Amino acid sequence: MKIIDDFLNGITMYRLMLYYLVVILLWALILCLFGKLPFTSPIAIVGSFAFITTVCWLVNKFFALIFKVPANPESFYITAFILCLIITPALDLSSLTFMFLAAVLAMASKFILCINRKHLFNPAAFGAFITGLVLAGSGGVTWWVSTAVMLPVVLLGGILIVKKIKKWDLLLSFLVVVLAISFILSFSKNFQPVAIFKDFLLNSPLIFFGFVMLTEPSTTPPNRLYRVIYGAIVAVLFGPQIHFGSFTPTPEMALLTGNIFSFLVSPKEVLLLKLKQKNQLSPDTYDFVFGLDHKINYLAGQYMEWTLASQKPDLRGARRYFTLASSPTEDTLRIGVKFYPNGSTFKKSLDEMPLAGTIVAAQLAGEFTLPKDPAKKLVFIAGGIGVTPFRSMIKYLLDNKESRDIVLIYSVKNDVDLVYLDLFNQAEKVFGLKKIINVSERMGMVTREVIARDIPDFKSRTFYLSGPHGMVDGFKKTLSILGVPGGQIKTDYFPGYA
Repeated sequence: MKIIDDFLNGITMYRLMLYYLVVILLWALILCLFGKLPFTSPIAIVGSFAFITTVCWLVNKFFALIFKVPANPESFYITAFILCLIITPALDLSSLTFMFLAAVLAMASKFILCINRKHLFNPAAFGAFITGLVLAGSGGVTWWVSTAVMLPVVLLGGILIVKKIKKWDLLLSFLVVVLAISFILSFSKNFQPVAIFKDFLLNSPLIFFGFVMLTEPSTTPPNRLYRVIYGAIVAVLFGPQIHFGSFTPTPEMALLTGNIFSFLVSPKEVLLLKLKQKNQLSPDTYDFVFGLDHKINYLAGQYMEWTLASQKPDLRGARRYFTLASSPTEDTLRIGVKFYPNGSTFKKSLDEMPLAGTIVAAQLAGEFTLPKDPAKKLVFIAGGIGVTPFRSMIKYLLDNKESRDIVLIYSVKNDVDLVYLDLFNQAEKVFGLKKIINVSERMGMVTREVIARDIPDFKSRTFYLSGPHGMVDGFKKTLSILGVPGGQIKTDYFPGYA
């Protein structure tokens, strides 16, 4: 498990998805060579993928130039792979026409069907659905990836995807409602629950659809409650036993319907931001401050996805998630970034960004926020640059002249790594923030004995943990040993933490 966790923590969600789809396609080629996919051939699979990818690349490039936004290579590759895996591979004119139109519509939807630069629909689902309506009877979308022989690879990789992005709530909501509806509708018709479950597992798009398309971050709601509702909405329309007269919804239609709900309850903006300031906080840590044309609504402690165009992004891709270090009370957006030797091309490009340089910020989300009840006693535990959400929260409290009972445990390796101390000192004077600064090189690690000694009422407090994955896991174990209930421990997590 540690090997898997280390792998998942060292790779972005988008790159993991890309590798997963590559493995699925390679597995399909292997099966073809052994005659296990009789409806297609290796040449058809390779040819279809090359054709769809080329169309996606050209259309994505065209619209990126027209709308003057960065062309993200991971995005069109992922869409191309999904289309290739749900449209039966074939090289006849009818099939190529279907693939062409689906690819064009999928990529175009990301640029045209959007509000405030945020696209409404899952691109692959939109392209496949509309093409199916226009070219009715062509039989293009068959979800061939969901055949029984493909299941082992699809399921194992899908589990890694959902483990990485931590959207089990969404997936379980979808699966439970789909199976419940199927059981209910089949109850009076020679009810066989084992057969129903087996049929869904082996002969429907359930697994690939649920693990891959349903959980796509940019078209799913940002918080747990809305994700559960979203999964249930899609599930109601997903089952093959659902009919409206002679009309039967397709999986693509079910997802697009859910996308509309998601859009209504999600932050609407994709921001094109210009760098206003770059402030050095420590030898290898900088604040990047971006100007805003208008105030945006968010909660202190939330995060966004940041996309920076670079000529040749490395294996870690062109997107990152960063917690906002700024407060909603400020008129700028701020992120704190730590740089390492041999860093990614993304961070190198960010480090070299000139003043007035642009970056795209989207997918505002996160539940690592202050509790609504101001009487709750809190402990903030920060490791290194994991202190950024606490800078956001404490700045918010200061600006709103709000007092809360907070203990901040701030752990760094060296004294020079300490950042935002002026703000924390101010909070100490204004509303009594208690600071516990720990420099591990000369003080050792923060142990459970330290927590019990310095925070006598720790069992009555809610703990917020933010920092490197290993540190967060370590403190979760420490707090568990101390008897702190799991419901009183919140961790700063977002997809693609690499």
